[in-house]
Order: sequence, then C-alpha cells, then structure tokens
Amino acid sequence: MITLYTAPTPNGHKVSIALEELALPYQVEALSLGKLDQKQPRFLALNPNGRIPVIVDHGADDFVVFESGAILIYLAEQTGQLLPTDAKGRSVVMQWLMFQMSAVGPMMGQANVFYRYFPEKLPAAIDRYQKESRRLFEVLDGRLADHAYLAGDYSIADVATFPWVRTHAWSGVAIDGLPHLARWLGEIAARPAVQRGLAVPTPPRTAADVEQTGAAIITR
Repeated sequence: MITLYTAPTPNGHKVSIALEELALPYQVEALSLGKLDQKQPRFLALNPNGRIPVIVDHGADDFVVFESGAILIYLAEQTGQLLPTDAKGRSVVMQWLMFQMSAVGPMMGQANVFYRYFPEKLPAAIDRYQKESRRLFEVLDGRLADHAYLAGDYSIADVATFPWVRTHAWSGVAIDGLPHLARWLGEIAARPAVQRGLAVPTPPRTAADVEQTGAAIITR
C-alpha cells in the first residue's frame, strides 16, 4: 500500500495518474495548501522542501519519495511499466521527463505567477513567460508530429507533461495551430486512468484553497 500526500495541482496529478495507470493500491492524504499543511512539521519530516506530492511506500519499509519526477521513476521501476528497460528507450523517456521538469513546468509556473497572482501587472514578465511556454509547446508539437507519444510508447514522460499542458488556458497560452499537441492532449484525456487520477484528491472547497492551489503551480 502507498500513501499519497497531494493536492489538486499538475504535480499532484502526475502521481495520482501514474498510480491509476499502474493499478497500484494507494490511499490519499489530501493537503490544504491554503492552510499551509505542506509547511507543517509532520509533512516537512517527509519532504523538507515543503512541497507536494510525496509518497510513502509501506510495502518497502515506509520508504519516502518526494519530487514528482522522482516518484514517477520510482513507481515505474517498481512495476516495470511506463518506462523501457533497454538503455536507449529509457534514455528517451528520461530526456522528455527532464524536459517537463526543467522547462515546461517552471515556465508555465512563472507564467501563472505573473499572469494570475503577482500583485503588480508586469507586461514584460507576462509576455516573456507566455512566449517561452508557447515555444515549448511548439517543441512538443514537433515531436508529436511523428510520434504517438513523447517517447514513442505511452510513458511517464507523457504522465508528467500532460497535467501541465492541459492547464495552458490558465497560463494564458493558446495551443492554436498545434494540431499534434491537441491530438495528444485529447487522447490522453480520454484514458480512464487519467480521468480517475485527475479527480484525486477531491477539489478544494475554500477560496483560500483555490487560490493557493493555483499559486502552487509554480513548483515542480
């Protein structure tokens, strides 16, 4: 059994989607970002950085894994799914996973901050991060022009990237003229496991939770 500490953000959804795709038994500890549950000592004992998601694998002596990309790799390696075992295939998945972790997530996160939350509207900052997010979408679209999924077969690279790209409108970034990216988004959104994963945890109920959940999109 796995315990998933999470909130309804793209990074949280990466792991709940993976758990559903891998059909692993898990229980959910939903954190209220608005109440700063992620900054409390109990949670900081699991992740000193105070960010979701975190898993505790009770079947492996309560082994703790934080950082969403590290969690995806751990789950894929434990199950032998969503990650090739040959060196080249694994490398391709890792390349696109790192592309999400180092580029798509941070750039969209900064677009969110300046477009949605920063107290002062700074057009130059908004434009910079929205344009860079769009450029990254164009990179994805080019890759998906001749690949069904980012690494060929459906993998943790897709699981990591989809929850971010699906929020493009919230970041103020259009996907017009990117047919391959749109096709990929639609196909992944239609997967039953993805739909179940996106419903974890239940949506935040307070205004503070809604605001803080959006703001938390800046993190990887």
